[in-house]
Amino acid sequence: MFRFWLGFGIGGDYPLSATIMSEYANKKTRGAFIGAVFAMQGVGILAGGFVALVVSSIFDMKFPAPTYEVDRVLSTPPQADYVWRIIVMFGALPAVLTYYWRMKMPETARYTALVAKNIKQATQDMSKVLQIQLEVEERAADIMKDPRLSYGLFSKEFAKRHGLPLLGCTTTWFLLDIAFYSQNLFQKDIFSGIGWIPKASTMNAIHEVFKIARAQTLIALCSTVPGYWFTVAFIEIMGRVAIQLMGFFMMTVFMFAIAFPYDHWTKPENRLGFVVMYSLTFFFANFGPNATTFIIPAEIFPARLRSTCHGISAATGKAGAIVGAFGFLYAAQPQDKTKTDAGYPPGIGIKNSLITLGVINFVGMLFTFLVPEPKGKSLEELSGENEVGK
Repeated sequence: MFRFWLGFGIGGDYPLSATIMSEYANKKTRGAFIGAVFAMQGVGILAGGFVALVVSSIFDMKFPAPTYEVDRVLSTPPQADYVWRIIVMFGALPAVLTYYWRMKMPETARYTALVAKNIKQATQDMSKVLQIQLEVEERAADIMKDPRLSYGLFSKEFAKRHGLPLLGCTTTWFLLDIAFYSQNLFQKDIFSGIGWIPKASTMNAIHEVFKIARAQTLIALCSTVPGYWFTVAFIEIMGRVAIQLMGFFMMTVFMFAIAFPYDHWTKPENRLGFVVMYSLTFFFANFGPNATTFIIPAEIFPARLRSTCHGISAATGKAGAIVGAFGFLYAAQPQDKTKTDAGYPPGIGIKNSLITLGVINFVGMLFTFLVPEPKGKSLEELSGENEVGK
């Protein structure tokens, strides 16, 4: 139930944040501004990692416990149940802090004018934001009433104008999230497989949380977060589609580079090289499709359908996250039944799972060609709304 309301409520902020920023920014800096909004996700990732490190280290010192191989029951002390609860509780604070500002924020002028058909209110809202006095243009009001702006999401006109771009946005986000979330969720299995963190049997439950959080936070600090800001820095130079193609391509290359010679990387002397290459897949995910799949849907669709199409794209992405989270949790299990985790059937192993993810990234690169390039164009040019009134 918690996950449902998280997706239904806070998940709705994906299309809202992207759309609000796209409609308030100018065409020369729009991509960088939307990218900067999304880059705050990296700040959240680091904050979550630091919270997990602090909480787990405090509990590990206060409530020492034997390792799993010494005592299976006592290796998870009763106090361990509070660790995840405290970590999750910290996540409520940003939501509470943003609630007030969300309530005070007006609708964007484009929505108010094009959807609500209230030119006067749109002008007043823009006057507040820009802190200048604007006057209503009567001709604009007539243009906003043009019937060519009224086609719906399920109309033939929408399919003709925006069907393929929507397919491109949904498919690339779906495929990206399969790879991105599965990478995140079985990081601990990969790090254990190459010996970067100790085997679970040699730690107690709280210490294992600390070790995993430390490894994941280090990856985020050195690769994930810089990737976000590289997108912000270069998106108006390279363009959205070029960055997305590059990101998918490099993710494919590095996935194959660590997957095919996987046995080579499990040797102790090669672990550092593995970590570097694995980190680069996260870097190019964020200096690539993880950022651009968020940015592009907020730019290429009509104002009255912009947040809806972005929401559809994001929801499709989360469907991919489900596939990645559950599918690859099972797929990454060893093929030898005697080596699988308790309660899991045999899978295809980490090596074959990584190869599969590489193929998924390559397919994502191909579907990127369905997406138009928004760089340097106004929202009206991209959506075809500039044709109205001519």
